[in-house]
Amino acid sequence: MYAAPFLLSHICGIRRAAGISSPLSSKISVVPVPVASKLQPTLPTFEEARRIVEDYAARVSPTQPEMLLLLEAAGLVLAEDLRADRDFPPFPRSTRDGFALRSADLANVPARLQCVGEIKAGAAPQETGITIAPGQAIEIMTGAPVPQGADSVVMVEYTERSGDTITVRRKVAAGENIVAAGAEARQGDVMVARGTRVNHAITAIAAAIGRPEIAVHGRPRVAIVATGDELVDINLRPGPNEIRNSNSYSLAAQVQAAGGEPMMLPVARDEPDDLALLLRKGLEADLLLITGGVSMGKYDLVEQVLASFEARMFFTGAQIQPGKPVVFGEATSGGDVTPFFGLPGNPVSTMVTFQLFVRPVLDALSGSGPQSLAFTQAVLKSEFATKTGLTRFLPAKLTGTLRRPEVELVRWQGSGDLMAVSRANCYIVVPPDREQFAAGEAITVLPL
Repeated sequence: MYAAPFLLSHICGIRRAAGISSPLSSKISVVPVPVASKLQPTLPTFEEARRIVEDYAARVSPTQPEMLLLLEAAGLVLAEDLRADRDFPPFPRSTRDGFALRSADLANVPARLQCVGEIKAGAAPQETGITIAPGQAIEIMTGAPVPQGADSVVMVEYTERSGDTITVRRKVAAGENIVAAGAEARQGDVMVARGTRVNHAITAIAAAIGRPEIAVHGRPRVAIVATGDELVDINLRPGPNEIRNSNSYSLAAQVQAAGGEPMMLPVARDEPDDLALLLRKGLEADLLLITGGVSMGKYDLVEQVLASFEARMFFTGAQIQPGKPVVFGEATSGGDVTPFFGLPGNPVSTMVTFQLFVRPVLDALSGSGPQSLAFTQAVLKSEFATKTGLTRFLPAKLTGTLRRPEVELVRWQGSGDLMAVSRANCYIVVPPDREQFAAGEAITVLPL
């Protein structure tokens, strides 16, 4: 089991508990970066930024394996192959309730056959030792072993029975309604490859091959640092110009859902020494997430302070909205290199950039292979217009029917609107070269 995220509410107490010394005892020398120097000639497109992240994730080493009880491993990633301990199925298995018989006996239908017995699922060996002769059939249940001599199963719906005689009204082909022995896997075959995240189906396979414990990669530790003098903890009443720190909690929830262990550090104030001390602590984790402080304002200090940790930036912004100021890089602390993301402080921007960019690196740390974003298509319910130049991810509601999925934008007030994203179940993805969208046209959707 994994630990719940921790958050200490008083700033001094947090620093003592986290092993962070007083800012007065560890001054950081930060050279202010002029705003103009933060500008880049060209920010990467969404596709380019995503590719940079995926290429980096492909080189990441996962966390160490550990043996866990099967149900404790749910949501984690396999560190071993799961192999069949015998053939699956171990016998030719009936997939229907009906009668096992010889398909050749149904050359002409209706056909009358003699029923010579019954086989149920889990039948004892002596019950399955029957051999079906020409003109014979045996009643069989779903999951039961098919007896020798039979090469098909006819569904009970196509039969009538009178005593020991059955009348079959429909032909069946050889092999129909039977899964051959070993058709799913042979003994020793890999049934689930390492690098697969354990869900309910993988749990069932592990149980079927008799594995009460399995090897999985440990949960990556993900440090979360929110920045800004305007932030207060959620158990405090905010002042007139303050807001509660929702970003640390939303990120912690996303980290947990993705199989990580969130480590919520104190809010970093808009002061270089304070920020540097918290970033140093955060770089002890497997991944560091910083929210806020990555834009171009006077008090957006993250990039400046990261320079003191020999930070290597892979990109400092992307052509997306929300989330344009997103930062991705790696930094050194205590000889270890740790990847980090600087996520914009607006709540929707934080959520979007986590899904688009953080998730591949967190998956790689968890031991999982690269996963493509699951885009789909839906019919737009109402027309809308937007600006060109950025790939936009707009909160939306996916509804409709099996044959006609429909999507509609959620009314929102920009990337700080938590209510809008709470009503959404997907994002409409707007390409950078489109401005007008008509009702009834197909549009790309990214589920939340």
